[in-house]
Amino acid sequence: MRKGEKTREFIIMRAAELFNQQGYFGSSISDIMRVTGLRKGGVYNHFGSKDELALEAFDYAVSIYRKRYIEAIKGTKSAVEQLISIVSIYHNIIENPPLKGGCPLLNTAIESDDAHPALRDKAREAMEEFLKFIRIVINRGIRRGDIKSTIDPQSVSVFIASAMEGAVMMSKLYNDSHYMQQMLKHLSEFIEGLST
Repeated sequence: MRKGEKTREFIIMRAAELFNQQGYFGSSISDIMRVTGLRKGGVYNHFGSKDELALEAFDYAVSIYRKRYIEAIKGTKSAVEQLISIVSIYHNIIENPPLKGGCPLLNTAIESDDAHPALRDKAREAMEEFLKFIRIVINRGIRRGDIKSTIDPQSVSVFIASAMEGAVMMSKLYNDSHYMQQMLKHLSEFIEGLST
């Protein structure tokens, strides 16, 4: 990797954490300069605008979580084990988040709702990808006989994602992972109930 590519990647990584903690609108170019140690020209040498950087930083942030989900299901055998492993990556979201600031999908979806259509679209794409990932696990489980054939993969994937994101929000709001622990307990019981 060339020096310019390394610098660009470094800016994206640092901006992802910054935007995830302070939000897109709460982060100025001065903040970006501060966390990267670069001057304004150094940042704009790699990105045409703050918007361009924000979109790439969001993609990077989501990729961190995507890798965690894929890692979580390695070595698991049944679809039920895989689903429980996926939700369990959040068990210590307050104490040890994969990315400082919590879930980038939740943060971006809330902040960009009506204010930044391009970021909102990115958040929707990321959520669709996550829902699809869960549906794939469920459908595979139905085909293998791990999960009841009467289960609706679409509605179950929405329920799982909603429970997870809601627990992230409550845990962040109260700075207490107890809310996440409660959700994990109940969601794990729900998932185990999907088993044949």
